[in-house]
Amino acid sequence: MRTLKFAAALIAATTLAAPAFAWQPTKAIEFVATAGPGGGTDNFARAVQAAIVKNKLLDQAIVVVNKGGGSGAEGYTYEKGMAGDPYHLVFGTSNTWQQPMVSKVAFKQSDFTPIAAMVQDEFLLWVKQDGPKDVKAYIEAMKARNGAGKMGGAQSKDTDELLTRMIEKTAGIKMIYVPFKSGAEAAVQLAGGHVDSHVNNPSESIGQWKGGTQRPLCVFNTKRLAAGPKITATEGWSDIPTCVEAGLNIPLFQQPRTVWLPLKVTPEQTAFYVDLMKKVQATPEWKDYVEKSSQTQVFLTGAAFTDYMTQDMERVHKVAEEQGWLVK
Repeated sequence: MRTLKFAAALIAATTLAAPAFAWQPTKAIEFVATAGPGGGTDNFARAVQAAIVKNKLLDQAIVVVNKGGGSGAEGYTYEKGMAGDPYHLVFGTSNTWQQPMVSKVAFKQSDFTPIAAMVQDEFLLWVKQDGPKDVKAYIEAMKARNGAGKMGGAQSKDTDELLTRMIEKTAGIKMIYVPFKSGAEAAVQLAGGHVDSHVNNPSESIGQWKGGTQRPLCVFNTKRLAAGPKITATEGWSDIPTCVEAGLNIPLFQQPRTVWLPLKVTPEQTAFYVDLMKKVQATPEWKDYVEKSSQTQVFLTGAAFTDYMTQDMERVHKVAEEQGWLVK
């Protein structure tokens, strides 16, 4: 009788320990980053990859590929062609729904299966180390350039250019927007003096700030960023004023970092990846990534993700309409 009870308990324990999902990947998985190497989306995809690999959350290999051409359209179009294939995940931002609104591309947001929005990335206004000392001086300098000042950014008619146009309207200035394949490339161009400023995320320009080639003037948030280790000898993220504090009345502008599967995958496959991304967020590597990049961790999936997208689409539509960007 004791033997039977022990056997029953062992079977129950084994059942509880078994995978909770009917589907499990059986071969290598591809992460498609819709931006060039070193950009925020590339860093995001590689942070997820590192957390999975180091914590052995999967038995299968993961390969990150960059497809940032056409402001990310290359990656999304590629992913659209993978309908029904659960071994390809695309990593992006709000450009998943924003880009089809403003550009004639071969995809739309409904061509993908949403998994989750995992972080909200911050935006900062950056200038060269020897550039204007504060936001007010920056605005005056751009006014003096009389429309010839250059703002660099990642991709065209995407979040960086959207924010640039909001800055123009709020500050009463005009600038030439210069798109690059990634925020990392925009940072290099600023360091070389080829543009006057950019609105990179923290992770895209932390190296240049440490290296003394450029510095942030303000952060587009309602509060200062969390305190942490100093980036330079004297300053850290929490020392940067909000843009409202600094005299630029744009209280909040953030960018979600999002994960998607193609269409025609099964509910079991979708549920598997939702659970995997939740596990990623509990790892030390992910927490380190969020802290070092000064992002805000979130986890939007299902109806909450849909509601967020709907609200953001309304905001984007308003600015895009003002700029004459909407696709006819």
